[in-house]
Amino acid sequence: MTIGPVQMLMLGFEDPQFKGEILDELTRLKDADLVRVIDAAVVRKNDDDSVDVLHASNLSPDEAQEFGAVVGALIGLGMDGEDGMAVGAAAGAEAMEDGRVFDDDQIWYAADAIPTGTATAIALLEHRWAIPLRDAIVRAGGFVLADEWIHPSDLVAIGLLASETAEA
Repeated sequence: MTIGPVQMLMLGFEDPQFKGEILDELTRLKDADLVRVIDAAVVRKNDDDSVDVLHASNLSPDEAQEFGAVVGALIGLGMDGEDGMAVGAAAGAEAMEDGRVFDDDQIWYAADAIPTGTATAIALLEHRWAIPLRDAIVRAGGFVLADEWIHPSDLVAIGLLASETAEA
């Protein structure tokens, strides 16, 4: 199994108005083999403090265990070299038997942490589109020196900083 870069994304929703748009877009991205949801959980705390939880994944049970094995093997390699790979692969596959990265303790922690009438979503997204690019970079002898996401708010902050510097 080839794994693309994985991003953890956590979102907050002050007045959740879920109408299926986000799920539709994630489905479109999966169908185009651009992004795959490894695991996602949406936790909504209703006005009466009851909690609704929705789990989602694009991985089949076999893919989830295979993903867990690959991740576990990589962690094991870092911990104990080649000997750790086999142990890590077995542990990773076992951890993903239920197909979930986010366990119930994490879900209930999120539910306790969010205000009434809000929701939070946490997702592990695999960026499938980046696999061929990453492989081409490796074949060319390249390696990552820095890896950051730049958001529109970052650009606004740069503009504010530049404005303050220009005024000084």
